[in-house]
Amino acid sequence: MREVFHDELQQITDDLVGMSSSVRVAIQRGTEALLRGDVKLAEQVIDEDRGIDDLRTILDAHAVDLLARQSPVATDLRTIVTSMRMSADLERMGDLARHVAKLTRLRFPDIAVPEPIQPIVREMNQICLRIVDQVGTCLRTQDLDVVEDLERIDDELDELHRRLYEQLVDGHWEHGTESAVDMALLGRYYERFGDHGVSVARRVRYLVTGEEFQDRDD
Repeated sequence: MREVFHDELQQITDDLVGMSSSVRVAIQRGTEALLRGDVKLAEQVIDEDRGIDDLRTILDAHAVDLLARQSPVATDLRTIVTSMRMSADLERMGDLARHVAKLTRLRFPDIAVPEPIQPIVREMNQICLRIVDQVGTCLRTQDLDVVEDLERIDDELDELHRRLYEQLVDGHWEHGTESAVDMALLGRYYERFGDHGVSVARRVRYLVTGEEFQDRDD
C-alpha cells in the first residue's frame, strides 16, 4: 500500500511538471502573437488556458483524495498540501500568459507593442521561459541550487521591468496614453509571471528543508 501511495505522490509531481510545460507553451505563444499581431494564435492561447485550469482542478482533486484516503503525516502531508499551492501558482502563470494574448486581441489589427519597446518585451519573454524551465527542473529534482539560480534569474526580469517603466516616464514617450497603460500592464504580467515561478521554487525549498515559506510580494 505504501508503494502505491508513493506512486500517487509521484503522479502529483509529474502533473505539476506537466503544468509547467503547458505554461511555457502559453507564454511563448502569447508573446509571439503579441509581437506579430497574430490574433489567431492569440485566440489559441486564450482557449488553451482552459486546459491549464483543468490540470489544476484534476491535480487538486487528486491531492484531496489522497488526504482523505491516506491520512498522511509529516513530509507526505507537506508534499500534498504544498502541491496544491504550487498548482495555484502555475495556474496563475497560465492566466498571465492569457492576459498577454488578450492584449493582442484588444489592439488588433494594430501591433500592441510599439517598436522601441519590442526588444525589452522579447528579453522579458526569454527570461520568463528560462524561469519556467527552471521551475520544471526544480519540481523534478528538488535541487536547491536550482532554486537559488531561479531567484537570480528573476532579478534580471525585475531589472527589465524597471527599464520598461523608465521608457514610459522619461518624457519622450510618443505613442499615447493608451499604449503607455498597455505597456505598464504588460510589464506587470511578465514580472508577476516570474514571481509566481519563484514562489513555486520556494515551495520546493520548503518541501526539502521544512523552512517556513512566505509568499513573494516584492
